Amino acid sequence: MTTTRHALASHRHWVFDLDGTLTIAVHDFAAIRRALAIRDDEDILAHIAALPAAEADAKRAWLLEHERELALASRPASGAVPLVRTLAARGCRLGILTRNLRELALLSLEAIGLADCFDPAVVLGREDAPPKPAPIGLQHIAAHWSVDPAELTMVGDYAYDLASARAAGARSVLVNLPDNRWPELADWYFADCHALAAALA
Repeated sequence: MTTTRHALASHRHWVFDLDGTLTIAVHDFAAIRRALAIRDDEDILAHIAALPAAEADAKRAWLLEHERELALASRPASGAVPLVRTLAARGCRLGILTRNLRELALLSLEAIGLADCFDPAVVLGREDAPPKPAPIGLQHIAAHWSVDPAELTMVGDYAYDLASARAAGARSVLVNLPDNRWPELADWYFADCHALAAALA
């Protein structure tokens, strides 16, 4: 009996979201919005960016300390560690594109035991490129690797991850949700990182 190799098994350039993808999502965005007096329907980062400088700086400082505590307490999402280590062992290139700050992303990777799998030069935070769903972060990573964005595979748990991939011309994988909520944006869907790793075996 022959088995068909999954198309993703040949992909060599992987970019991961962090919170909710490689780590267990712990951000309480409703509580953050309440603490910062941001409406429920507003994007937190966009709201802060539009504020006068002094008010924006104060809210960024509060957010940084809140996110630092979460980063230090990060725990790996189900299957994330074996998935990343398998890809690293195969010689795949691995990057991070997150709406967190880069320093917090690096803390989170240390906390879940995966920092050695990622070159810090391709761990991009919100200070490195306009935040997802903008495609620029993925374009930066592709340029750093000297590949076309079409060679990238973006793995995430939210529409912003998928939309950034679509806008950049990359492929997208949705994980860690009970169903595919954005079939128009996700090229592939897996219930969790274990299922994705199994498809690559």
